[in-house]
Amino acid sequence: MDTIINPFKDQTHSIPLKKLLLLIIYAFLPIIIIFHLIVYPFPISFSQSKHSLNINTSSSTSSKEIGNDNVEISCDYSNGSWVYDKLGPLYTKCNTIKEGQDCMAHGRPDNNYLYYRWKPKNCELPRFDPKKFLQIFKNKNIAFVGDSLARNQLESLLCMLSTFSDDHELVFSHGDDNKFRKWYFHSYNMNVSIYWSPFLVDGIEKSDKKNYNTMFLDSIDEKWGMDLDQMDLVVLSVGHWFLHSAVYYYGDKVLGCHYCSGLNYTEVGFYDVYGKAFETTFKTIVERRGKNNVGVLDVVVTTFTPAHFEGEWDKYGACPKTKPYDVEERKNLEWMDAEMRERAIEQVRIADKEVAGQKRVRFEAVDVTKLAYLRPDGHPGPYMHPFPFAKGIEERVQNDCVHWCLPGAIDTWNEILLQVIKRMERTI
Repeated sequence: MDTIINPFKDQTHSIPLKKLLLLIIYAFLPIIIIFHLIVYPFPISFSQSKHSLNINTSSSTSSKEIGNDNVEISCDYSNGSWVYDKLGPLYTKCNTIKEGQDCMAHGRPDNNYLYYRWKPKNCELPRFDPKKFLQIFKNKNIAFVGDSLARNQLESLLCMLSTFSDDHELVFSHGDDNKFRKWYFHSYNMNVSIYWSPFLVDGIEKSDKKNYNTMFLDSIDEKWGMDLDQMDLVVLSVGHWFLHSAVYYYGDKVLGCHYCSGLNYTEVGFYDVYGKAFETTFKTIVERRGKNNVGVLDVVVTTFTPAHFEGEWDKYGACPKTKPYDVEERKNLEWMDAEMRERAIEQVRIADKEVAGQKRVRFEAVDVTKLAYLRPDGHPGPYMHPFPFAKGIEERVQNDCVHWCLPGAIDTWNEILLQVIKRMERTI
């Protein structure tokens, strides 16, 4: 403790007026300081770098210092609501949009669907940062693997990246409907590819000659599996093809089928099969990447996204909504959507647990099922074709209530993808 000195001690002679005033000021100085702090408290300043991610969650979180970033590495992006945001999309035009998803160019009359932004309940989802994404994946290869929704998400990503870097070009295209394509970003030496593989595992798609799919659940589809050693990030997105008629094999043995009237096989549904396809895929990835030294592979699963058909798919008004559902009105997912989501999430959890502690493969999920469920307004509907009502409204019209308009709600998938990747990078 500091020694307190009494200014009057041992002073028997008179005190000059000037010194007396000074002593009075000293005596009252603490009182003056306390009064000032009460009335005018000192301002508190928090400095953050421009890439700082400030996330608050309802659950306990842990944070980690990364350079100048103080990042909380836990955030539930799946729980929230859609809010109106006048800022709008990151892009409006893009030459990689598939024609069927270019809703504005096809004459969709309303545009409110462009101005809704996903707001997680207990944290923040930053707008997509194309520069940051390109920096992370400089000199790397990204692959989207799955069905047409994987392609939908890929095309969204390309459009978002092109707002910062337009020096990319299509360097490879093969197959009907451009099912296998690759783009190269020159400035970043980065490849982005799409692999058509609607089951992930080996399979034969239905045709005019055979109206059911055939899946071989014990082996992955080598059309993409053969390139595993070249990938740094693989985004898997499948689901809707599992709803069709199918026969399932494991080796040479038939396990059963789904919706296969006329065939002498046991009906087994598709939920367990969906989970098994992910299980086989993940095990194969771990086996192959665990035996080489080609670097870390990040595996991200985009969860099942619900369709929004109201009645028949080819009837006028099949998906007529023009705004999101209110989260309080639609608290629970439909049974099928919830089950498909859970099967994928469960397999990601199992795979992530099995590779814990090793650095060759990492598994994560971009859980978009609930936020997609709340966006019945986000599909092309009849505007999958240019100006479908130019000659008047007809009762029968093709509708797309599965895929997503670009720009639109699916851009949020990639906003979440970037945050998931940043968290994975920071928790190595």
